[in-house]
Amino acid sequence: MGLASWYEANIMPRLIACACSQGQVMKRRAAVVPLARGDVFELGCGGGINHEFYNRDAITSYAGIDPHEGLLEGTRAAARTKGWAADLRQGRGEAIPFADESFDCVVCTFTLCSVEDPAQVMREMRRILRPGGTALFLEHGRAPDPQVRGWQGRIEPVWKRLAGGCHLTRPIATALSGAGFAVERLGEGYTPKAPRFAGWMKWGVARKVD
Repeated sequence: MGLASWYEANIMPRLIACACSQGQVMKRRAAVVPLARGDVFELGCGGGINHEFYNRDAITSYAGIDPHEGLLEGTRAAARTKGWAADLRQGRGEAIPFADESFDCVVCTFTLCSVEDPAQVMREMRRILRPGGTALFLEHGRAPDPQVRGWQGRIEPVWKRLAGGCHLTRPIATALSGAGFAVERLGEGYTPKAPRFAGWMKWGVARKVD
């Protein structure tokens, strides 16, 4: 195993899990994840960080995918702690291994920044949602301030290598709006105590429309 492969398998998942479970980030998860209802699918579920926020009484079934097997182990442990059955599979958002219109809700937190083909992932999200289904999102991305955007562009090439392909400059809500979703923004802003180049976040509800 080369150094890059070793880093990706052993170090990078731990760094991502640590960064995505900081206090201010968890507060924003707490504003989004409890809205999940019905048959729920989580895109990028690795680590199981969202499990503590799901309302079991509102959820009929839970499934999820993540490309990193190491992170999925954390998700399986979180599901056992939650005490519910979970259909967890290794996979990528560009080809979600579930049938059309299988879910009422998709949960997507800090995932669209790192997928290879965001447009295809959004098509897949829309495909697996039932009519009127919702996608709950909490993502970081392109900042509104020109100076911060400039730094994002300069830092992004190195950042992607260190953070599992994470992009700093991708749009968030506007991308969902262009992919067949009606977006209700619940909030946006820089995350306190986070570097501004990585701290601009938006969260909300995107409803599948015909």
